[in-house]
Amino acid sequence: MGLLRWLFSLLIVRPLTLIVLGINIRHRERLPKKGPAILVANHNSHLDTLVMMTLFPLRMQNRIRPVAAADYFLKNRWMAWFSLNIMHIIPLQRKGGKKNRDLFQGIYTALDQGDLVILYPEGSRGEPERLQRYKSGIYHLARKRPDVPIHPIFMHGLGKALPKGDPILVPFFCDVFVGEPFRWQEDKQAFMEELNLRMAELAGEGDFAPWE
Repeated sequence: MGLLRWLFSLLIVRPLTLIVLGINIRHRERLPKKGPAILVANHNSHLDTLVMMTLFPLRMQNRIRPVAAADYFLKNRWMAWFSLNIMHIIPLQRKGGKKNRDLFQGIYTALDQGDLVILYPEGSRGEPERLQRYKSGIYHLARKRPDVPIHPIFMHGLGKALPKGDPILVPFFCDVFVGEPFRWQEDKQAFMEELNLRMAELAGEGDFAPWE
């Protein structure tokens, strides 16, 4: 499947994101050169993950692991095959009352293998171009891997190119702002405040209103 994943990135993802949309990346040098790493980003569109994949060279594509809702991306056989084998997602059960150690086991396995895990701590896709405050699940996840760097990334424009509920792609330029990495800290409130502050600062670099 590695070859199919590589071809998908080369022939579909990159032409779509770099030519049809166009991406302006600020602070590319802050992106991790290898894993393990946790990439946290705002979430407005199904295009978000494709853009995140494009930030990294082709040789790293097999190491990029988006976390995605199992109830949505595994809901039928075709979507499940594509999501698991081509998008290489880590399915997350949003329902069912699993304990945290079970809920995040797939993520821990990926990090232990040196992968780059993409997380959208806002939860589901929000309203177009509106940054939501992050939910605390990432705090509990990172607690078990406190030495793994967390890289905040803010994307703007994709909520206009393909917003939630709209099947029609509208070419719209995308700005990507990469923040400095930081790590988990024991104080939950301080950790969440730092994460939200870093995202707000990245949004502010592009003169975008960070919060509703």
